[in-house]
Amino acid sequence: MNTELKIQKFIGILFVAGVILVTIPYIILSIQFNYPRILRQPVGEILEKFQEGGTGLILTWWLFAISGIIILVAYNLLGIRLKRKIWYADLIIQIGNISAIVQIIGLMRWIFIVPLLSGLYTSKSDIYSKDLIELIFLSIHQYGGVILGEHLGQIFTISWMLLTSTAMHKARIISKYNKYFAYLASSIYILAQLELFKTIFPDLITIKFAGLIGSTLWLVWLTWIGTIFIKSDKVIS
Repeated sequence: MNTELKIQKFIGILFVAGVILVTIPYIILSIQFNYPRILRQPVGEILEKFQEGGTGLILTWWLFAISGIIILVAYNLLGIRLKRKIWYADLIIQIGNISAIVQIIGLMRWIFIVPLLSGLYTSKSDIYSKDLIELIFLSIHQYGGVILGEHLGQIFTISWMLLTSTAMHKARIISKYNKYFAYLASSIYILAQLELFKTIFPDLITIKFAGLIGSTLWLVWLTWIGTIFIKSDKVIS
């Protein structure tokens, strides 16, 4: 097996492994912390439930955040391969980097900030009022979660998926069906932005489960790409 084929299979493994490592903590969080529904619940409820989760919950959030690094590496290696045939491959790489980094930074609030706030909120100390702690959490939650992780993270992820699927189809790496699947996933995923704007426009109509369905289809598409790279017995780019 030549070096090119080994790198190709390695990229595929990274994509599949990244999806698995993102999905496992996500499922745990959905069971243990009612994620992502809890994100729009009253602040007091979020902080009390977080405190109940203890160290295990914090470590689960850490795994969820850090697993994105594997997908980030895969983004870069795939982008380098696309440089041979696609003139805007560098743009694809940068968009992929931004999408992963802002989401990782947004998730890190659950590891280094929320534990402090939840501890103060549930303690018997009167040094800080609960109203103040809720205000601090809401500000950080809106910035780190809504702005970085969800808004920018999703926008750049969708942009990366659209550009990458188009480029890979043009380079004859994937079929038109694979490309159209990415387009479908992107179309659904973008509707999740309505929920984010609802945090400032309460009367805005949202599309339920758009974020969950869109992100799931994105992960399915990454797995599909990874499988193509792993199974191929010849260099496909």
